[in-house]
Amino acid sequence: MSHSFAHLPLPNCQETLASLNAVKSVKQQSGCLNVVLSFPFPAQHLHDYFQAAISQETQQNVQLTIEHNILTHKVQTGVETIKGVKNIIAIASGKGGVGKSTTTANLAQSLQKMGARVGVLDADLYGPSQPIMLGVADQQPESREQNMLPVINQDGIQIMSIGFLVQPEQAIVWRGAMIVKALHQLLFQTEWDNLDYLLIDLPPGTGDVQLTLAQKIPVTGAIIVTTPQDIALLDAKKAIDMFDKVNIPILGVIENMSIYVCSHCGHAEHLFGQDGGKQLAQTLNVPLLAQLPLSLPIREAMDKGEVAQLHTQQAFIADLYQQAAFQAALTIAKMGRDYSHRFGKIMVQS
Repeated sequence: MSHSFAHLPLPNCQETLASLNAVKSVKQQSGCLNVVLSFPFPAQHLHDYFQAAISQETQQNVQLTIEHNILTHKVQTGVETIKGVKNIIAIASGKGGVGKSTTTANLAQSLQKMGARVGVLDADLYGPSQPIMLGVADQQPESREQNMLPVINQDGIQIMSIGFLVQPEQAIVWRGAMIVKALHQLLFQTEWDNLDYLLIDLPPGTGDVQLTLAQKIPVTGAIIVTTPQDIALLDAKKAIDMFDKVNIPILGVIENMSIYVCSHCGHAEHLFGQDGGKQLAQTLNVPLLAQLPLSLPIREAMDKGEVAQLHTQQAFIADLYQQAAFQAALTIAKMGRDYSHRFGKIMVQS
């Protein structure tokens, strides 16, 4: 059934309520139009936007409810699925120091605020930083039989990291096989609680360890983080090539440290080059999810474990991360579904 407001577009994308079949119900009750919208991605951040737009379109008072039904989508073939996790997003870079861990923490915060159930696996085993960034560095995961329960921060984000299990100053001197085994245990022996999205903060680089991880983890899609400078872009292309080799789709590119604006005089300068990430996204024909500034408030918030406060106090920064998270979730929603859980294993005996 069509409705007069079904043509309304979602902000910053080509989709409409009609194209997404998002209008679940419309009822006239007590002089008010009760509307329920249902999306295949988290969309609580769109509540005020659609309530105002539908009210203007219908010239009625509107009581709006937004629901979401996030499904499990296809991953590489031949990998083991993870109980309690619908979709995995790998956050990757070709080199260190481009803000990959910061991006992971902020995307997780954005998705959680949008209404999703979110987890973070800190797979950067040589330099685990998610416990600090997400404000849980002083906590420890509890054990349940052979498994571990993820640490949950104040916003409900589920977190697992090798950083919980070693001393902060302790160096992890492990070979590749040990790293892969440790990551496998952190991922598969954690009791994730009904996650819509699990974000994996991968270690930088494209060596044997990273390739092995990409082959063993059921990844729905990857986000590439880079700075605009030429050297970072070269390494980002290597990371993209790695994901191509294991048939993991690229959800988009995030260009970090794209511009610096002086807090005293307002002068803007492209310290690391200009639009390199944008050009990379255009070459790959994938979305440019965000161009984020080199920002003192971001750095301070990450060091203090105050990602929630950053999103509350820095509206411009929060909006950039939210738009990136939304575009990634929208891309996943358009991907093929995974029906493998509906079928039992077939055994052929001679």
